[in-house]
Amino acid sequence: MLQLRIIDDAVSRALEEDLSSGDLTSEACVPGTAVATAEAIARHPMVACGGEVFRRVFQLVDPATSVDLLVPDGAHVEAADVLWRAHGPARSLLMAERVALNFAQRMTGIATLARRYVAALPAGSTTRIADTRKTTPGLRAFERYAVRTGGAHNHRDDLGSAVMIKDNHIVAAGGIEAAVARARERAPHTSRVEVEVTNADELERALTAGADIVMLDNMNDDAVRASVARCRRLGAPPRGPIVEASGGITLERIPRLAAAGVDVISVGALTHSAPAADISLEFTGLG
Repeated sequence: MLQLRIIDDAVSRALEEDLSSGDLTSEACVPGTAVATAEAIARHPMVACGGEVFRRVFQLVDPATSVDLLVPDGAHVEAADVLWRAHGPARSLLMAERVALNFAQRMTGIATLARRYVAALPAGSTTRIADTRKTTPGLRAFERYAVRTGGAHNHRDDLGSAVMIKDNHIVAAGGIEAAVARARERAPHTSRVEVEVTNADELERALTAGADIVMLDNMNDDAVRASVARCRRLGAPPRGPIVEASGGITLERIPRLAAAGVDVISVGALTHSAPAADISLEFTGLG
């Protein structure tokens, strides 16, 4: 669950962006005494997400508004289903509408896409679908929550939460061996060391250096299978290093990569390319 302070910080900034000059149309056209009810309606099948954020937008615009969350986050809904219902001063509902929908449509779109990737795993698979740090600046907590709501997992939250040695680290450190050695010397003993590799030679160097996790970056299916087999021959713990596949991941490849035996499939598209869900807010009555 998202912390209230994180929600309020992002929502307040979004409202300032949209309402810094007021709402000229609503103030000119809608009587200040008008009270209305509005429903958020799904326009296609989706995985609902962001209900609490949706509600908080209305509350921060006007504490006199109320929002009923009719379906929980993570629920699959069909077209025409009502997700959430808002009630209060009509002007306030109109002022909150766009910001509330922007958050909810983004989060629901991510949760829906994440659910599709998870559903593509073979039955009984222990492979994890994970996101990446390719998130919208300032909205990582929201997008990470949506990924979890869709049933997938989060990768490292920020640069300080794990050691992940990538191509530019390797160049800057003077090679895979040097990078791993320095990480072992300086990183906390509780931190695993992950190394990104792009071919069999780099994989062998990472394994020899003692990587705990290897990320197979942009490898084709045959190379992934060979890499997994090499890692499994190392044995403990419990089947050699953790193997992650990343780069060039499509929905169609998920069953093949899981069958190859990778432990984690990280998918940047979950956050950077998820289409926004189509949710509309419709006034259903006055008073």
